[in-house]
Amino acid sequence: MKKTALLFSLWIGIFCVTVSQESRSPILPVSPVNQSTLFGIGKAFLNDSYLSPLRYSGISMSLMHDRIKGTPYFGGNLLLQQQFLIQTAITKNPTASASEYYGNIHYRLTGFYPLLATPNFRLFGGGGWEASLGGIYNVRNSNNPGSLKVSTNLHLSALAVYNWKIFTFRWQLATPFSGMFFSPEYGHSYYEIFTLGNNKGTVHFGSFHNQQALRSYFSVDMPVHNITLRAAYLGDYYNTHVNELTTRMISHQFMIGFAVESLNFGGRRVRSNPPFPSVYY
Repeated sequence: MKKTALLFSLWIGIFCVTVSQESRSPILPVSPVNQSTLFGIGKAFLNDSYLSPLRYSGISMSLMHDRIKGTPYFGGNLLLQQQFLIQTAITKNPTASASEYYGNIHYRLTGFYPLLATPNFRLFGGGGWEASLGGIYNVRNSNNPGSLKVSTNLHLSALAVYNWKIFTFRWQLATPFSGMFFSPEYGHSYYEIFTLGNNKGTVHFGSFHNQQALRSYFSVDMPVHNITLRAAYLGDYYNTHVNELTTRMISHQFMIGFAVESLNFGGRRVRSNPPFPSVYY
């Protein structure tokens, strides 16, 4: 089951990357892209029973790049979204006598198909593939100070966009439903796993029975002169329970940044495209 889930996840990932590289709008000679880069700051809560029975809380910061483009697939209705998220957190236990540091790199690729469309409101449904690499470090522990967090999943997602006057509101929800994640057994040291090769029982099939996660992303776009300001809320919930170990990571962040709409094209279309003359070739 684990091998089947891994192969299926890899196949979906390769397929989605191929689609993202070949996608082009059937209406324009180039692909319209909406992208933004945002910086976020907020609160994080960490529970990892491998490191400590206590709950650690503190400040979290993140940097996110969000990119949505049109494709020629499904009659030109399919949208493709890529999200890159780098997140860190500095937390302390309830008595402030010890600290935990958290870091994570997350990538998500999602295809969206329109379910409902009106002049001012659009609703999309879809899914895709995601991967995450990170960890938690506890400064008090001497034997096992770190906990590695690695996962790859297929996920489901919903996206709603509403235009009101000069503002554009977006709300997006995503949750994984099938994949794999890493977790040692209770009392299983990383020295045994990576040095002695005793890694049995560290890779697990993940689904709703042992892995629950939800990402809620709400943003507002507001044009200011020649720029578009984007403010957002990012809420992340991640929970696993396996090998008598429980991990729970929760974060709430306010994000601010800029959004741009661009037309990206290359190859011969750069040199021979009268409506969009190149400033370089």
